Parts: sequence; structure tokens; C-alpha cells
Amino acid sequence: MTDPANSEFDTIIVGAGPAGLCAAMYAGRGMLRALTLESRVPGGELLNTEKIEDYPGFESILGRELAERMASHARKFGAEIRQMTVEGIQRLPDGSFEVRTVEGERFHAPTVILTAGGTPTKLGVPGEVEYAGFGVSYCAVCDGAFFRGQTIAVVGGGDAAVEEADYLTRYAEKVYLIHRRNQLRASRLLQERLFANPKIEVLWNRQVLSIEGREHAGLRDVTGLSLEDTVTGQRSSLPVSGCFVFIGFRPNTGLIQEHFAHDPGGYIVTDDRMMTSIPGLFAAGDLRAQLTRQVTTAVGDATTAAIAVEKFLTERRSKVGV
Repeated sequence: MTDPANSEFDTIIVGAGPAGLCAAMYAGRGMLRALTLESRVPGGELLNTEKIEDYPGFESILGRELAERMASHARKFGAEIRQMTVEGIQRLPDGSFEVRTVEGERFHAPTVILTAGGTPTKLGVPGEVEYAGFGVSYCAVCDGAFFRGQTIAVVGGGDAAVEEADYLTRYAEKVYLIHRRNQLRASRLLQERLFANPKIEVLWNRQVLSIEGREHAGLRDVTGLSLEDTVTGQRSSLPVSGCFVFIGFRPNTGLIQEHFAHDPGGYIVTDDRMMTSIPGLFAAGDLRAQLTRQVTTAVGDATTAAIAVEKFLTERRSKVGV
């Protein structure tokens, strides 16, 4: 168990993806006593991305390398990162927070920066895990440029799938939209745009059974999808070099043991300082309600959140006369 003397911090950062690591770096620069908790190796979704080509200053960098650089940079400024799994964040009667971990530890701080990100809903079919980052993607903006002139598939039928299928035609020569039903859930405007795009073909009443690929020269490539007709049961193969999955995204907000303001999708609503409706609880990155979710927006959110925490603590101390 943690020594009580070592369980008190100025802020606790939950999650060590790009947002968490950036917040940790700024907290260190601000001379705050900060603790960053992450259940895995620091890096978040960067670890599931082969290449990053839209982060300023790096024309191309491996996701894992960028994660390592961010973690190293944060530690240079004194960031303390512990590999622990957070199971709950609770506000105490005095307004401070207790952060509990699966390992049985309890940490306390007057502020928390939640950067736990979100989880794309997976298809759960053979090949999905094996080819994640090697042809299977959950982010069109991140990976679309890798498929210039190729034939790819998008799985889903909601706004995200339809919008991203249209976006991907900037790069791909042909985009198949695969939907398990005979009508889309997306808004009428997005559907009209989709059907007017000559590069897109909708495959109705189809579900993906598996993602096929090959390995050569130490690399992995997607070569096609195995499909099933949801009405007739007939199976078929679809040759594609990429598969983008947009069947849902769940923000990791279940750790908060109190009601908080959120949008219809469950994403946390914050003010311009990244503070949630719970005083002292800040949020940054993919779990926050916003237009787009990129590495750049995550670190921007985190920069604001960490600096706002400094100001919040200063104001809090002045009120209690500390």
C-alpha cells in the first residue's frame, strides 16, 4: 500500500496518451507535484498507430517512437508516471479527489486531469487485432493518406462511417461502405453526399466475418475481407487493401463517480479552461466533446488544462489562506 505521505499530490493525471503526457510535462514545468497513472505503457492510441504524418515538426514518425519521445520529454521535467489501473475518481466532502486503483492504492489531490481517452468499438472478427495499424484503422484523418489510389472498405452505417467514407475518397480510388442493414442511420444530408460520390459503392446487408492479409519481408498487409449476406447467408470475398471501422466510439468516462455534464454521445462537456461541471476536475483529449479528435487537439487540450490547474490551485489557496 502507498505510504500516506506519498499519496498527496497537487494534481493527478489519469491516462498517459498524448494528452496525459503533455499535461504531465506542463505540470512538471509548473513545479506542481503531479502523478500520472496509466494501465499500460505510456502512449495510448499512438502505440496502435504505425506512422504519424500529421504532427507538426515530424513529416513521418512511428507512433511508438512519438510516444516514447513524449514520455521522455515529460519525465525530463519531473513527471512521475506509474503503471496502475484506475478504477474510480471520487470527490470528497472537502472538494478534493480520491483516485482509487485496481491495485488497491488510493491517491489524493485537489485537482484531477482526466485524459483516459476513448475506445473504438471493434468488429471482434479474426484478423482485426493482427492487422490493426497495418491496414485496419479507426481514424480516417490519421491514416487515409496511406491509401492513395487504393481500394478500401469502411464498415458502419452512422454519421461517422458515412462522413469518413466520403472523406477517404480524397485518397482512395474506390471505397466500399459495408452496412449490415438495408438502410443507413446517418443524417439525410450525409447520405445524399455519399450517394452522389461516384467513388463510393454501398454493400447492403453485409457483415464482416474476417479480415484477411499476408505477411512478407517482416511486414503485414490487408488483402481482403470475408463477408456474409445478413439476409441470404451467402458468403463472398472482397479484395481491399484497407478496412476502416466506424461502428461506435465509447469515451472512457465511467471512472467518474459523480454526475457530470456531457453531450448526447457521453462525451464530457468542459469550459474554455477544460474544467468539467465538477469543480477541480479537468478533461482533455478524446473523451471531451469537440469537433475532431487528433493528437494535435489532445495536446492542445492538455496544455490548457495543465495551465488552468495551476491557476485553480492558486485561487484555491488564496481562498483558504494557505
